[in-house]
Formats: sequence, structure tokens, C-alpha cells
Amino acid sequence: MYEYFQHDPKVENFRLFSADHIWTLVLILFLTFLLFIFKKKVKLMRQPVRIALAVILFLSMFVHQVWLIAEGAWTPQSSLPLHLSDFTVILAIIMLIAKSSRLFQFLYYAGIASSIQAVLTPNLGQYSFPHFQYIVFFLSHGGVIIACLFMILAYHFLPTWRSLWASVLIVNVYAGGIYLLNKRIGSNYLYIMKKPENASLLDFLGAWPRYLLWMEVFMIASFLILYGCIKLKQLRSD
Repeated sequence: MYEYFQHDPKVENFRLFSADHIWTLVLILFLTFLLFIFKKKVKLMRQPVRIALAVILFLSMFVHQVWLIAEGAWTPQSSLPLHLSDFTVILAIIMLIAKSSRLFQFLYYAGIASSIQAVLTPNLGQYSFPHFQYIVFFLSHGGVIIACLFMILAYHFLPTWRSLWASVLIVNVYAGGIYLLNKRIGSNYLYIMKKPENASLLDFLGAWPRYLLWMEVFMIASFLILYGCIKLKQLRSD
């Protein structure tokens, strides 16, 4: 049992779209459906649900950092929550606690898009189910998606066309800052310096720096799709 908490476990490596991975995705999808099915109850219980989501996201990030330190594996080059999907977990906690519509405007696009990409193509390496790292990873990233949808249902927050392009700008400014940090400390946050070692979608996007341009295209496309989902819902409601 202890091997599922080790930093270098002697277990089978994570396999993309394995049975465990697919069932995990199904579970996240099922939980999002439950939000919509029981949206009236969610509205009635929005205060405790909001706090519970914030606590779950905080604990998932906190225990992960503690685990890295306890295992002697924490390094500034790889352990800081600076990948976009990790950083949005922190922002989601703040959004939930403060009921911030401004943070929601950014998280609806950057948080959901980056989290979907993270759960579909996770860079988990040797951490397959039921390893601690596997569970914490999907709990935190799936939690960001659910948190954003919850704020729509419970507090009627809605993203705007303007916030879509503001989010694109913010992500690019953030990436510029991370690039400078990567150069300074020799890290690879946001995979700006090189592709991840494990197989990912970036393997199909060409060599550096060409794949960075494709990442930008896919980001904008995913934001547009997310905005389209909201507009479609509004049109059906009219």
C-alpha cells in the first residue's frame, strides 16, 4: 500500500486512455451532469457546496506540496504550481471563497480549457491509479471544471465576449513572465522551453518553437468553443 504514496513507485506507468483513465473521465463527466440535474438543490445549498469545493481544492494542492516535501522531491524547477492548469486551481479557490465574478471571467476560459486539456492528456508518467499523485491530480483539475460550472448554476455568473480576449491577453502575459522564470531557474513551466518527456498532444504539433504557435491557436479555439456553449444555451433559453 505504501508504494502508492512513494515518489518513485515500482508500479505500472500511466497509460493514456487506459480503462482507469477513461473511467476517471467518466466520473468527472458524471459529476458535472449531477450539477445540472440537481441544479435547484445546488442553488439552495450553494453556500456549503461553495465552501466544500474550496476546501477540496485547497487540500488537494496543499497535501500534494506536503507530499513532495516529505518525499524529498520538491524542487523549484518542477514543483511550483505554475503550469496554467495548476495556477488556476489557486485562482479557483479564491474565486469560490470571494465569490469573485472577475476571477470567474478568466477561469471560465483559462481554467476550464487548461483543466480539460490536463485531464485528457495528463503528464503523470509513473503515477497510475490508485497512486496518490493520480488521485490528487484529477481531483484538483476536475474540481476546477466543476467549480466554474457551479458558479454559473448557483450564482448565475456568465462569461463575456470581452473577457474571452482579456483572458487570451492575460495568459500570454503570464506565459511571458513564466518564460523569464524558466530561463532564470532552468525550469519548463507551461512547456515553453521544450515538450514534456511523456507522450502528449504536443508531439503532433511540430518542433520548438512551432508548437508554441499551435498552442496559441488551440487556446483561442478552445476559448471560442467555450463561449459558443454559453451563447447556445442563451439562445435556447430565449
